[in-house]
Formats: sequence, structure tokens, C-alpha cells
Amino acid sequence: MNNYRLTIQYDGTDYAGWQIQKNAKTVQGEVTNAIQIITKGEINLIGSGRTDSGVHSLGQVANFRINEELDIYKFKYSLNGILPQSISVTDMKIVPEDFHSRFDAKKRSYIYLFSLEKSPFFDRFSWMNKELNTLDIVRLNKLSKILIGNFDFSSFVKKEAEVDNKICDLYNIHWRRSGALIIFYIEANRFLHGMVRAVIGTIIQCAKENYNEKLLSEILSNHDRESAGMSVPANGLFLYKVKYD
Repeated sequence: MNNYRLTIQYDGTDYAGWQIQKNAKTVQGEVTNAIQIITKGEINLIGSGRTDSGVHSLGQVANFRINEELDIYKFKYSLNGILPQSISVTDMKIVPEDFHSRFDAKKRSYIYLFSLEKSPFFDRFSWMNKELNTLDIVRLNKLSKILIGNFDFSSFVKKEAEVDNKICDLYNIHWRRSGALIIFYIEANRFLHGMVRAVIGTIIQCAKENYNEKLLSEILSNHDRESAGMSVPANGLFLYKVKYD
């Protein structure tokens, strides 16, 4: 059995997220369908993790197994020819048969883009918020460091989250400004449903209302979504990288 690993970029604007759903257009569904058109058989496409409706990806990883040996160059070319413009397979390689894109992942990272002025080029891929011009990047980074470590992130998860274990190892989190953009970065071993957008919104609220690090620490310890801030819009969020080493 041959196992193939794909790296996939997508504009999530018009999709109901990564995972296949009934009566909804999803990224996983589009890629699976394109592969099956070429292979003329059913495959199980396994993603490294879900992304919500409207969220984009620069580095989603997925794998599928198939009996036949594929010409990787030709297959990738054909696959991109079938896929819509909003989805691109940027890399394809053969991997050990036991490789699993979700369970073998060691770290995942996301970025979020804020646009500080109107731009036709960032409208679909950032949250335009001129109010953030007044925020201090040093202050945002100081607040964010409170969240680094091994914690229960229940305060930042949607109430209908399916998993019981809400403990994550958060390795890195920081903010930086580049011209008219503010770029947020976060890396952890795993992320929960809606967690990244809730974390960003809560940090911004704490900074805007001049709350100290102690309050953010208390929000984390409360394990209660009601105690945290609002989630930021989905359109500025990108799954950035999935690491396996």
C-alpha cells in the first residue's frame, strides 16, 4: 500500500471549513473528489486537523493510501488542474505506510493578519480594524506570554466542543507589526475548536481596557468561555505550518 502526503493551500472564504460535511462545500471534499476523479476509486483523505468555516491555509497536510504507485509529478499537475483556483496542492511526496497526518503531527502553528487601513488586496485575508493602530505591540506580547505553557484552555473553546481533554501545550505566541499589517503567530501541539480566534480576541480586549497579566491568567484558570473575550473574525486566520519532527 502506497501512502502519499500532500501539502495544501486554500482560500477558505467560500468553504464550510476543511472537514467533509453533508450539504456543504468543504476543502476536504473538493480535494477528495479531485483525487478520486484521477484514481477512479475511493480514497480516504486524512487531514492534519480541521479549520473552521472561512479560515485559510498556507500549509495544511493530508495523506491518502492507494495500492497503485503514482507518478508524483504528473499526479500533482493533474490534481491542480482539476481543483478550483481557491485550492492548490503545493507539495506531494510518498511517505511510510504508517504515516498519519493528524496523529503524527508534533506542532501546529497559525497566523492572523490585521489590516490597519483599507486595502483591496487584504480584504479577504485580514480583519481591517483601524482601532488597532493604538495598540502597543510590546504590551500585546507581554500579555500573551501568560498563555505559554501546559494549560487547560476551556475558557477559549466553543461550548459545543466535542473533546473532553482541553489541555494544550502552547510553545510560542507573539505579535509584530509590518507596515499596515499586524501579524499574530501562535504555535502549540494541538488547538481546540475556535481556540485561536478566542485567544486573539481576549488578548486584544485586555490590552484595550488596560487589564494586567493577572486578569488574563485568571481568565485562563476559570475554565469558562463566558469569562473570556469575543472571537475575532475568521477571515484573518491561516493554518500556517504542521511540523512532524
